[in-house]
Amino acid sequence: MSDPRWHVSSAVVTVADGAWQEVRRLVEAIDGVEVHGGDDTRLIVTIEGTSTGQLGDKLTEINLMEGVLAANMVFEHAEEPEETTCHST
Repeated sequence: MSDPRWHVSSAVVTVADGAWQEVRRLVEAIDGVEVHGGDDTRLIVTIEGTSTGQLGDKLTEINLMEGVLAANMVFEHAEEPEETTCHST
């Protein structure tokens, strides 16, 4: 069986006033999600997984967090796993 495709997306998470630290803590606790920056009202994150559905599930989880006003996917990229072959001479 072949390895699953690798998917990564970027997203902007808009945060309610005063909720930034707690939202960041909760977002960073999700497996496959990293915070890369932001300001007082936004977080810039990447989400990794093996399918578009998995990315969407994680984005929905973020959207439903207390203190999150909106979480919007900005970009998605997918790659096939690299195939390795052995050649003997």
